[in-house]
Amino acid sequence: MATAQSKATRKYEAKAGWMSKTYKLKREVVERFAQACEKQGVSQAGQLARMMEEFIKESE
Repeated sequence: MATAQSKATRKYEAKAGWMSKTYKLKREVVERFAQACEKQGVSQAGQLARMMEEFIKESE
């Protein structure tokens, strides 16, 4: 059963436009990406979002 906090979190995320995605990628790529993000001091989610935005802009 979901707690009140988890329900509130899901409600906020939906309202704010957040969503979870799952991708299957090669382990080596994922591990190297995690290491590179840690080395650069950036979050993996933030870096993925920046790369997605850049790719979208290039495609427009």
